[in-house]
Order: sequence, then structure tokens, then C-alpha cells
Amino acid sequence: MNARLLFTEVQSTAARLSLKKKNRLTIASPNGTKGAHFGPGWSFGAFGHPATQSLNPPITHHFLYLEEKTMIQKSIFLFTCCLACFAAFGQQVADTAFTFPINKPMYPKGAGPVITLDEAHFNFHTLDGRYYTFGKLLESDGYVLRPGREPFNPASLSKTRILVIANALADNGPWRLPTRPAFTEQEAEAVQTWVKAGGRLFLIADHMPFPAAAAPIASVFGFNLINGFAMRRDNRPEYFTRQGENLTSNPITNGRNKSEQIDSIRFFTGQGFIAPKAATPICVLGPEYDVLLPTVAWEFGDTTAVISGRQLVNGAMMTYGKGRIVVMGEAAMFSAQLAGAQRQKMGMNAPDARQNPQFLLNIIHWLDEKL
Repeated sequence: MNARLLFTEVQSTAARLSLKKKNRLTIASPNGTKGAHFGPGWSFGAFGHPATQSLNPPITHHFLYLEEKTMIQKSIFLFTCCLACFAAFGQQVADTAFTFPINKPMYPKGAGPVITLDEAHFNFHTLDGRYYTFGKLLESDGYVLRPGREPFNPASLSKTRILVIANALADNGPWRLPTRPAFTEQEAEAVQTWVKAGGRLFLIADHMPFPAAAAPIASVFGFNLINGFAMRRDNRPEYFTRQGENLTSNPITNGRNKSEQIDSIRFFTGQGFIAPKAATPICVLGPEYDVLLPTVAWEFGDTTAVISGRQLVNGAMMTYGKGRIVVMGEAAMFSAQLAGAQRQKMGMNAPDARQNPQFLLNIIHWLDEKL
């Protein structure tokens, strides 16, 4: 997400950050032979790290690998310089000039169902902010976009066809552990009941602290969001492709016809998560990924715990009762932003993210039962 692009700018003028690990520990489910499971508030024990506080319910059918990062070859000074540069570059702003041509909109202008973007939970992405182009793209497809500024309850949820939650938080405090949940148990139960009865949920939770903040809602559907940063070990840009076999064939990536088929999507640093058995993975991580688990966002030291990307996904779809759910572990990929003093394009407007806009449209079309 945001700072990742600026971090890469710094790395282009210095040696790449290289990590070496040791002390790998296999942790199995309660059905396995290695003992412990993840549950509410579970911490890493040997490493004393509470970053798995978002893992609820317990893992029942996956294996994870826990690693302790014991050495960063390049000094912490490099990262300190990176943060200083980040401050100098400034924050990202919406690229209001970005457009994506839609030859045949799903609905006439303003005649489609209501899509509500949650803005009641200190959301990092809003319709008049970082998700300006998110809203404009879907409006050009005929949907009606509205900001959601009420807590989730049967009355507020009855007003919308598709609920989008993007990077919700409990407050505007610093991004450090422990992460407070963004939603009450009552809100999570209301959303669960609404989806089961036919509601459509698009849940987007980026890197730490957003996974733990979104955990109350994700967990009622069986998704375990890991409160960390999913990063490639080689630090290359993140592409998920059919050719690379980390982008699956499914109704969303296939679209209605060849022109809507998704062969490649671009990520900008997010999280990895464990999807329930009933879900269909859309994009998957793998051994080329680490999930770093810092206590403060974007601060990685030689004691930062690491989980392997094996058996983790960062996008999944699922039917639930009469409803549908899509969960994605990255948010900037659905934005169009201009980053830093050089106004570099990040998100759907990036030159190497040409299919991201159609991917967003396909997600909404599947939630709307048009796929």
C-alpha cells in the first residue's frame, strides 16, 4: 500500500534490503501433531509476539511456518532514511484525471444497485479521498455509490445491495500493537445475518493494522486475517498472473467474455490470510513471500517475527447462505493515486496495473450476480 512505493524509491539508490532467517518452527492445527493452535489473543510464545491477535476462529486445516528474523544485512539506518524520505515525499492523493473506458456499462447511469462504502469506522479509504476513483469507476458502470456513515445494523444494511469495507480502524491513533477491533460484536453479527439473507460484502483489509481491525467481521465468516505485511522475499513488484500460477481461474478472473478475462493484477503490499475451506482462492501467496509481523507499522528490526507465505492467500470469494463475499488483502490496487513529489502513479492508474480496473468491475459484477 502507500509507503511501499516510496520505500522502493529509496531502495533504488541503495542496496536492497536482504533478510536471513533461522529458527523455523512448524505450527500445526489441533488436528495435526505439532500441538498449539491460534485462538483469540494467541501470541507466539517463544517470540512473545501478539501479532496473531486477529486469528479467530482457530486454524483447523492449515500449516504455517513461524520464523524469527535474526539479521538484516543492511542496517536499520537505511530504513530510518527511508522513513525520512517518506516524510519528504508527502502523502498520496487521488488521481482525479484517471478514467477507464467501459464500452457496455452494466446499467444505465444511476440505474444500478446501491453500493455503500463504509466511512463510519475511521476508514483510510473514502469516496472523497483515496477511493475517489474507485467510486467514479463503479458509477460509470451504472452503480449508485454512497458513503456509509452509520454503524452496521439491520436498518443501515437494508439500504444497500453491496457493502464495501476498506481499511477500517477503531480510531486515528498510531499504527502499533495491540490493534483494537474496528467493529463491535453486534456489528459483526448484523453483517453476518445480512449476508446470510442475501447481502453482498466486499471486505478489503490491507497490511497491519487493518487485518486485526477487521477481524471481528472477517472471523464470523471463517477468514483468519494475519496482522502483518506480506512482502516478496526478493522485493520485486507484486504481480499475480495466470502464467505464474498465483492467479486462479474462477468466475471473477474469467469475466463474461474474453475482453473481461483477467490474466494479471498488480498488488502494492498488503497482507496474507487463511480462507475457509468453502472459499475459492482468487490469488495466492507462496514460498516467495514472507509475512512480516512488526509491533509498529513499517518498522522492521532484527527481532521482527516472520511467517512464511506458504498456504496463505490474499484474495478469496465465497457464497454464504443466500449472499456472497469477496475478501482482498490489499487496498491500493483498487485506487488510483499520485504518490510523492514526483506524483508517481500507484493503483489502477499504474502502467503495469492495466487490468486492475476490470478486476474491480468483475468483483462487483460477481457480487451482483452478473457473473
